[in-house]
Amino acid sequence: MTVPAPPIRVLIADDQEMVRTGFRFFLDAQPDITVVAEAADGEEAVELARRERPDVCLLDIRMPKLDGLAATRLLAGPDVVDPLRVVVVTTFDLDEYVYGALRGGACGFLLKDSGPTLLAEAVRAAAAGDSLVSPSVTVRLLKHLTTATAETPRAAPPAPVLREPLTDREADVVRLVALGRTNAEIAAELYVSLSTVKTHLSSVQLKLGARNRVEIAAWAWQHGQVRPGS
Repeated sequence: MTVPAPPIRVLIADDQEMVRTGFRFFLDAQPDITVVAEAADGEEAVELARRERPDVCLLDIRMPKLDGLAATRLLAGPDVVDPLRVVVVTTFDLDEYVYGALRGGACGFLLKDSGPTLLAEAVRAAAAGDSLVSPSVTVRLLKHLTTATAETPRAAPPAPVLREPLTDREADVVRLVALGRTNAEIAAELYVSLSTVKTHLSSVQLKLGARNRVEIAAWAWQHGQVRPGS
């Protein structure tokens, strides 16, 4: 008899009680997701996340005491020994939020008005280490990142640096990651197995020194590996 996998444990941090309640109501209704903690400010979010060690942290950006970007750095930043998976919740109104979240270690972005179905998909994707939210969100964010880098280079964060040339197949995988494809979609499009895609991604991360697929995608957009309209 197959033992069912334990549910994905989620922390929700938002200063609006109505948002937290709505997120919890829908996520707790999913058979594979359970909300283990709620926080109304950034300091509480960091404290609860460190204590509960949830599989996924959903962090709002604008919170009292400690904003979501600072909380992300504390939970998933480059200096964190055992980083948590953080999805930053944003209204997509300020590009600098994108930069801060990306460099702070966030592994994805979610628009507050994305709807409950995408919320659950984002949580599952984060827990699996896969691409996060929909291609439209990921690609829009990365296009803005690319445009801002070209226009105001000092405002944008440094992208990962390629330490070793990519193989042709790795370049194909990188391009599809930048377009917001999931691992399963990449496997289908390239006619390879899911394990092969994961192997290529691991190799790309080493060559780029990237922490996650969001940084891989950012590098691809900033270095012309994919173009708007691709």
